[in-house]
Amino acid sequence: MNEKPTILIIDDEVKIIEIVKTFLESRGYLVLTAENGEDGLEMFKRNSITLVLLDLMLPGISGEEICIKIRQTSRVPIIMLTAKITETDLVNGFDYGADDYITKPFGLKELNVRIEAVLRRSISDLTPLFQKSIFGDDDLVIDFESRIVLKKGQPVTLTPNEYKIFVALIKFPSKTFTRDELIQAALGQDFEGYDRAVDSHIKNIRQKIETDSKKPVYIITVHGIGYKFGGQ
Repeated sequence: MNEKPTILIIDDEVKIIEIVKTFLESRGYLVLTAENGEDGLEMFKRNSITLVLLDLMLPGISGEEICIKIRQTSRVPIIMLTAKITETDLVNGFDYGADDYITKPFGLKELNVRIEAVLRRSISDLTPLFQKSIFGDDDLVIDFESRIVLKKGQPVTLTPNEYKIFVALIKFPSKTFTRDELIQAALGQDFEGYDRAVDSHIKNIRQKIETDSKKPVYIITVHGIGYKFGGQ
C-alpha cells in the first residue's frame, strides 16, 4: 500500500476549492481543504502534508502570515494562489517562503504542471530547515553543514547513501516514505539497486544512531508503507 501525496488547499472561495479538489483527486492526490487560515494551520499541524496551495487573500490570518508560520517548522512546498499580480506582491510572497505562485483565474492543467515541478524540486533539494538539529537532550546531533552526526557526543560514521537517506527522513519529519520515494529523494533515479536495499540501509543506520536498534525511536517503521523520522 502506497501513501498518497497529500495536498492542503487553504482558500476561502468554496467554488475554487471544489473544482481543484475534484481535479487533484482524479490525479491521484489526497486532498484536504480549509476555508480560513486558522483551520488551515491546524490541519497542517495534524496531518502529513506534501504540498500546500495557499490563497494570499484570506479572512483572519493572511496567506502571508500562514506562509511565515509554516516556514518556521517545515520546508513543505507552498504554491501561492493569488489575484495579486504586482511585482512587489510576488517578491514579498517569495520572501515569505513560497516556492511558486499561480494567478487567479488559472487553468487546471497549468496548476498540475506547477505542482509536479515544485514537487520535483523539493525532492531534489535535501537542504534541511536548520544547520544543526538536536534530538533527545543531545542524544543525537546532526550538523548538516559539516555533515557530522553525533550519538551521545561520539561521532557516527554513515556511508554516503546512509547519510542521504537519513537527511531525507529528517527533512520531512511528518512524512512517511515508501521505499521508492526514499530512493528518489535520497539516492536519485540513477540508483540501480532494488527497493529492498533501502531496508538494509535503514537497518545499518539504526544500528549506528539508535540506543536500541530493535526499539527504534528515530527511524520508525510504518507497517505496509515504509519509514518515517520519529525524532522530536
